[in-house]
Parts: sequence; structure tokens; C-alpha cells
Amino acid sequence: MTFSIHGQAVSRGIAIGRAVLVASSRIDVAHYFIGPEQVREELRRLRQARDAVSAEIEQVQRGLQETASMEAHPELTALLDVHLMLLQDVQLQEGVTHFVQERHYNAEWALTSQLELVAKQFDEMEDPYLRERKADLEQITERLLRSMNGAAPPMWAPTSSQEGERAKGGHGTEDPLVLVAHDLSPADTLQFKHSVFVGFVTDVGGKTSHTAIVARSMDIPAVVGARGASQLVRQDDWVVIDGDAGVLIVNPSDIVLAEYGFKQRQGEVERQRLSRIKNTPAVTLDGERIELLANIEQPSDTLPALAVSAVGVGLFRTEFLFMGRPSGKLPDEGEQYAAYCAAVEGMHGLPVTIRSVDIGADKPLNRSSRDEHLNPALGLRAIRWSLSEPAMFLTQLRAVLRAAAHGKVNLLIPMLAHLREVQQVKALLAKARAQLDARAAVYGPLRLGAMIEIPAAALALRLFMKHFDFFSIGTNDLIQYTLAIDRVDESVAHLYDPLHPAVLQLVATTIAECRAQGKAVSVCGEMAGDPSMTRLLLGLGLRSFSMHPSQILVVKQQILRADTRKLRQWAQQVIESEDPAALMAN
Repeated sequence: MTFSIHGQAVSRGIAIGRAVLVASSRIDVAHYFIGPEQVREELRRLRQARDAVSAEIEQVQRGLQETASMEAHPELTALLDVHLMLLQDVQLQEGVTHFVQERHYNAEWALTSQLELVAKQFDEMEDPYLRERKADLEQITERLLRSMNGAAPPMWAPTSSQEGERAKGGHGTEDPLVLVAHDLSPADTLQFKHSVFVGFVTDVGGKTSHTAIVARSMDIPAVVGARGASQLVRQDDWVVIDGDAGVLIVNPSDIVLAEYGFKQRQGEVERQRLSRIKNTPAVTLDGERIELLANIEQPSDTLPALAVSAVGVGLFRTEFLFMGRPSGKLPDEGEQYAAYCAAVEGMHGLPVTIRSVDIGADKPLNRSSRDEHLNPALGLRAIRWSLSEPAMFLTQLRAVLRAAAHGKVNLLIPMLAHLREVQQVKALLAKARAQLDARAAVYGPLRLGAMIEIPAAALALRLFMKHFDFFSIGTNDLIQYTLAIDRVDESVAHLYDPLHPAVLQLVATTIAECRAQGKAVSVCGEMAGDPSMTRLLLGLGLRSFSMHPSQILVVKQQILRADTRKLRQWAQQVIESEDPAALMAN
């Protein structure tokens, strides 16, 4: 019987194959009390398991370094680092030790008890990326439990005996294989990439989960959040992954199979066609030159950015340098300077826009003093947090200034709303320069920019004009704050609408005001990388887009086919319409 399971579309493409099932592999944990004389032995078992799992992850990392290929994407390396840091997390270790020493729990019980406590903290986080790191913690706990129980590695991890099956498609069959799992860890995903599987589906995960991140960066057909897939699909069922629609089709009919086979071939042809425009200048039919920039999280992301001919980095998310670190320890000036230099030098003279750390009160940088907020999205985050921690902010400013001596660097400030915040930023920037002068340290010039992601900033844009060289519209938060919805709250997420008339008016007026005042303006949110929005943004006057490198070519294709003279009137009709989505569809 044919049926479909809907999840989230996180990586484009079509994959067709037989299902290889990996259901949730959470190990049953025995609960019992130990005697005082057993405490040392239980703690030894925990240390031994931690060392063994650390060694496994480090072995995978060495494999990444040895391959040195585009497949070994830097985002995956960063996620493996997160797993290592979680293993060394002080709160996790101290909590487990407490349960063993004070309550006399056995090691497995102590580990899962502490997991439940820490998991609650992740559930309360507003940021979707950080909230989904709970899955990383769960996977690390499971690996530790496996190690303590001497369990075999997950079945999808290739072994020497499986290598000989690769030529036959694996498992003794010539049919392509699709992995269906409850979840995949970063290490598992790496094994998957180098295995026989042509796509994967997971029960859990969201658009910012590690599986989605890796899938998008490697361009792998995938659907996440397909709840119940690992229970509903049977071993060896024929399945189709529609990564464009976010659908898993189980036991498709011959007609459906033929249709998706055709779509699959079309997709391959389209990818080849897109690759041909890699070196084509992004110029519209009427001669307007468009700037296509890359959003990056790590310095090594410059490689895929250059591979698609990005003309610079429009957004370097520096918060990834601050995440997943031992409690209370932030990157120092030297570490940040090295990372920013690597990005600048990696772009070979092209401009790099570094955003100051966009992290907030819900981020577990210092768990011992973590504040609780009713709504962290409206709390101490982004520039508000930076200004409340001037020593930290000065460290970052000095590192950015020093990196500017190595190439073209712009500094972008997130979440500004008040003129006094602008004045504080400029005062701290002057202080950072003075500190470097006192050390006779070399630094370079900076162009200073502001993110427009709060409606107040968009409406008061003229107040900011004389203070900044450029502006970048962060559409993700602008939509959230304009519509007064929490975009990570499932009960209201359906109200998150980039085509809401109020949102479009704010975007349009920001672009128009910047152009009128001769200020550079770009869009760096999800709207920039959405090809269905390209024509509208061009019609509104946008000439600079910043997006994930994997989206650049498909957006460039839209640009090459566009005539901005014909789009202006249409774009105005769209933003004035009561139903913009209807006009967009036409």
C-alpha cells in the first residue's frame, strides 16, 4: 500500500531506493543503588566510557582532515567539536559525579538522570539552533551508554566487511539504499556520506538541526521531522525522498516511481546547467549588476563560497566561535583574530562582513549565572548582550580591527534599535583602537554597518544614516518582531509570513531610503536565498543579496532572467496588495 509521510524540506533533490531501517537505538538503562565501596569503580567506568567515545570522535575528525575534500564540510567538523565539548562539559561531569557519590546511583542511572536535568535547559532556549543541540547531548549520552555496556556501533557505520558490498549497492543488492532513522549524529552523517545510501529520512529534527545543516551543505536529498517514519516504514520498502516538498513516499506505485525517476533526472540536468553559470557575472537583462555574497559560520566556509563565485562574505556569524565551549570560557582575542584572519585571507581580497556576536541570555555560555527570561527573544541578546559585557565586546572589536589589516573587512552590528546603542558601539570601537595603539598593534580600517531587524530601526532609519556606512536587512527577525510571533513556537509558527504586507512595507522602505541616501543595503536573511523572492527584491531596488553558498547559483539564475525595469511596477503592486502571495503566484 502506498502512503506518504510529511516532514520538513531541508535539502533539495530526489532520492529513490530501498529502506534500511535504524529505529531509535536508545539503550534500556538499569536502575540500582550501589554501595559506598563501588563508587570509585562506577566513576572509573564513566571516565573509561568518556575516553573511548572521545577517541572515536577524534578518529572521525582525523579522517576528515585526511580526506581534505569538499565533502568534509566545515559545518560537520564544527558539530563534531560540539560533541567533544559536551563530553568535557563541567556541568554534565559534576552532575553525574554527584549522583554517583551522593545518591549512590549506578553509572548509567546517574548519566541519564543528569541528561534529563540538562535537557530541560535546552528545551527552554528560544534559539532553534541551540534548542536542537539537545539532540547532540542525547546522542553523546547514548554513545556513553553503549560504551559502558559494550554494545556494537550503529549498523550504518561502515565496517571492513561492508566495503566489499559497496560495488553491489550494499547488503548484497544492486538497489540503491535510503536510510530511515530516528536521528543521526554528525559522526553518523559523515559515515552516511561515504556509504552506499543515496538519501536519508529522520523522525526528528528541524531546519536548524545538525542533520539539516549537513544535508544542505553537502546537497544531499533529505527530509527531517518525518515523525513516525522509522516505525511506519518496513525494512526493504521502496521509498522516495522528495527533498523539495519534504515528503517521504512509501511503496510508490509504478506510475509514481516513474514520475519521480523523471524528476530525479531533471534535477541532475538542472544541477549541471546551474554549474555552467558559476563564472557568469550576476547581471540582469537590463544591465543591472547584482552583488551575490555568502553567509558563513566558520572560516573554512570560504571554500564553498568561492566555489560558486561569491563576490564576498556578507555575513560571518561569529557566534559559532562562542558556542559549545566549556562553561564560562569565551574565545580570547588571539583565537578570534586567527579565525577572522583565516576568513579574510580565505576570500583572497574579496570583502568580508563580520557580524558582532549575536548571542543572548538564553545561550548557555555561563550556566552557573544563567538568567531566566519570560521571552528571551525580547531580552538581553545580540548587541544588548555585547554592551552589557564591554570587556568581551572590546576583545572582539580588537580582534576584528586587527584582522582588517589583512584585507577588506566590514563590521556589522545586530539588533540595534536605539541611538544610544549606536553611540555606545562607536565609543567602544574608539576605545578598542586606543587600546591597540597603546600596544603598537597593527590594525586596519573598518566600514561600520547596522542590521535592520527590529521594526523600530526600520522606521527610524534616518536617525542611523549618518552613523553607518551600510545596512543589512535581517529578514528572519524582522518578520518575527513585526508580526509579534515566536517563530520557533510550533503553535504560532504558521503565522510567520515573509509576504505579510507590513513586512514587505518595512523591507521596501528600508531599501528605498538607503538608495535615496546613497547607502549600501543588502538582505542577509532567508528571503535573500529564496529564489521565489528574488524578482520581488530586485523590483524593490535591492542590488545586494547574502545567502548560504548552496543557494547562490539558483538565485543567480533568477537574476540573469530578470529585467528590473519591468519588475518595478509589479513589485509596487505586490507590496500594496491585500494579498501579496496571490500576485507572487501569478
